[in-house]
Amino acid sequence: MNLKYIPNDQSLTPDDFLDLAQNVWPGTYNSSLTEEALQKTINVTAWDDNALIGCVRILSDGYFFGTISEILVKREYQGNGIGKKLMELAWDVSPTSLFFGAQPGNEPFFEKLGYERSFQSFFKRKARP
Repeated sequence: MNLKYIPNDQSLTPDDFLDLAQNVWPGTYNSSLTEEALQKTINVTAWDDNALIGCVRILSDGYFFGTISEILVKREYQGNGIGKKLMELAWDVSPTSLFFGAQPGNEPFFEKLGYERSFQSFFKRKARP
């Protein structure tokens, strides 16, 4: 592996991100809406040569609140410390404290990184265009 991390990747393209998303969360995604979403977040990326293999997206108002919208690591790269490094870089680059939900079963990963269990999270899903 030839890994490179970019703490605030402003050149992340929708195509690269959607390739990663399809690997981790297969689904139907809109490229132009993905581009708009990427422009609204701080994107911490992991690359193996020219392939995006991991990403953490931070949504923040810059002062009061920051949340991690997702952390994605390609399946074949999971278990190699990439998610841990991405989360460490996300903490370093975030202008605020971070609040986020974890999928059931993933809580121990975040606790090992020093995150504390906090509020119960809730969601109501809208259909994606």
